[in-house]
Amino acid sequence: MITFKEALQKVLEHPLNLGSEHVPLMDSMGRYLDEPIYADRNFPPFDRVTKDGIAIQFDAVIGKVETLRIENIASAGMVQCTLQDETACIEVMTGAVLPKHTDTVIMYEHLTIENNRVTINETVTKGQNIHCEGSDESKGTQILSEGTKITPAEIGVMASVGKSNVLVKKVPRVCSIATGNELVDVDVLPEPHQIRKSNSLTMVSALSDLRIEGSSLHLLDDKKSIEDGLSSALRENDVLLLSGGVSKGKFDFIPEVMETLGVEQLFHRVAQRPGKPFWFGIHKEFNTVIFSFPGNPVSTFANYHLYFLPWLFRSWGIKIENQFAKLTVELDIKPPLTRFIQVSTHWQDSCLQVTPVVENGSGDLTSLSRADGFICLEPRDLKYTKGELVSFISTR
Repeated sequence: MITFKEALQKVLEHPLNLGSEHVPLMDSMGRYLDEPIYADRNFPPFDRVTKDGIAIQFDAVIGKVETLRIENIASAGMVQCTLQDETACIEVMTGAVLPKHTDTVIMYEHLTIENNRVTINETVTKGQNIHCEGSDESKGTQILSEGTKITPAEIGVMASVGKSNVLVKKVPRVCSIATGNELVDVDVLPEPHQIRKSNSLTMVSALSDLRIEGSSLHLLDDKKSIEDGLSSALRENDVLLLSGGVSKGKFDFIPEVMETLGVEQLFHRVAQRPGKPFWFGIHKEFNTVIFSFPGNPVSTFANYHLYFLPWLFRSWGIKIENQFAKLTVELDIKPPLTRFIQVSTHWQDSCLQVTPVVENGSGDLTSLSRADGFICLEPRDLKYTKGELVSFISTR
């Protein structure tokens, strides 16, 4: 049995080179950029009017002219017009190009307009209400970095620079595999000795957040069936995420079958709770990575976030920043097991606070819906005190 830190290090030492692919802009949502994005022109690309009103030449008007003649009108989408008479003005709409020979915009609320003549009723500051060309970004400036997760904001940014196709990090082919004779489909009324499948569906839905269209497979507790199913899955996928079949029961065949199929075991059993029986290995010929988690729902869910996600981001070359939060209670974590405790969160005094969720062991599936993540507590003789900063892994 190895420590959590040793197990995580071994997992991170075996990333896959997943490569990249071009996808249409609207298919890139939720994916991760594999290229930097640059401004293809100044932002904004012209001196842009930010209020409906009039544009004037400040030095020629303010303090010198009582009323101004409206010379023209400019709206968004029109070619830039020119002020001919410096003592006149041009009506302008929000988004319009600032007319030539003007340098200040006064909104309608500060004006009186009668018979095509304008009176200014408020104090005016030279240059007001203008979004100057290039004040956001200059042409050629990098505006998005490689490794950025693409959200609606990034979609808008890339649309504005004409990125109709985007280079993103390629997602792995992943199969989520549940084992056990007790499992039945979600739409089946289970017998007293049966339970509905949940782990594989939890994993598939978690993968969908990463835009990974994971497949799923159910294997019965039969050595031949497991061998046949895993043999195909190893050839067809980059990653296998298994739940169940790795403890010390008489029907826990996964480690034995993996050896038969040529999978190299890198470790089995970790000094942690939940998830102690975790098994990890690789098939060098097929270049497949195998995460075999214990079957209890909380164990599977925890190990997905503790091991698979860091492995995936390492494979993508994306660094995950460590998160920390303050304990709201005192906790005593004795050796030898690293503990991963489900917590709810709230913000107080600009700091994330975490409180343990009441649960009934690693088989308590409903507790996952009440938790925002896990805290990682290494075993030690001293208690963890209220207000102490601890490592936090978000699952939301």
